Amino acid sequence: MIGVFGGTFDPIHFGHLRPVLDVLQGLPMREIRFVPLRTAVHRAQPVAAAQQRLAMVRAAIDGQKGFVVDERELGRADGSYSYHTLVSLRGELGFDLPICLLTGLDAFYELSTWYRWQDIAEMAHLVVMRRPGAGKPKESALGRWMEPRMASRPQDLVQAPGGLVLLQDVTQLDISATAIRCLIARGLSPRFLLPEKVLALIEQEGLYR
Repeated sequence: MIGVFGGTFDPIHFGHLRPVLDVLQGLPMREIRFVPLRTAVHRAQPVAAAQQRLAMVRAAIDGQKGFVVDERELGRADGSYSYHTLVSLRGELGFDLPICLLTGLDAFYELSTWYRWQDIAEMAHLVVMRRPGAGKPKESALGRWMEPRMASRPQDLVQAPGGLVLLQDVTQLDISATAIRCLIARGLSPRFLLPEKVLALIEQEGLYR
């Protein structure tokens, strides 16, 4: 079983890294792939260039067993959609391997707005990273859709290539890439919010000033 975690990573920080490590350690994962996006769809476009963000992701996960960089979306000319990422992965890995798409709780609440979201939910499991004690969606169309697809334990995901939803408690750190960029623009240090290797690259490239 593998995990997939996409984002602009502009820059990548501990608010990304710690929850994903919790998933790696809490689920029977072979690896988790970090997928930097070239072009954002539901948010402002990245500030740093694609290759700069790729370098930051590589630096951030260097030495962490089970963390892998996947560059497939950086070559895409149009917007990066989870559907296209999964189609590409299925073409490479086949249709039997369980794949877990990692997402935060807020993004999951917007699932019905995603491009071809029902196809996404069949091609992969959805692992929803949430703070400990957070509830599941209240009575709603999403809640009714989710109910028969709920996995009760991580091991359930191994039994099928996709189609289930798992609510996974993780360490949630109140860190945002936007706040980091604002600190740098004001001439302040973002140290201790992101890995030192990433900060060194930001300083070397003169990013976000």
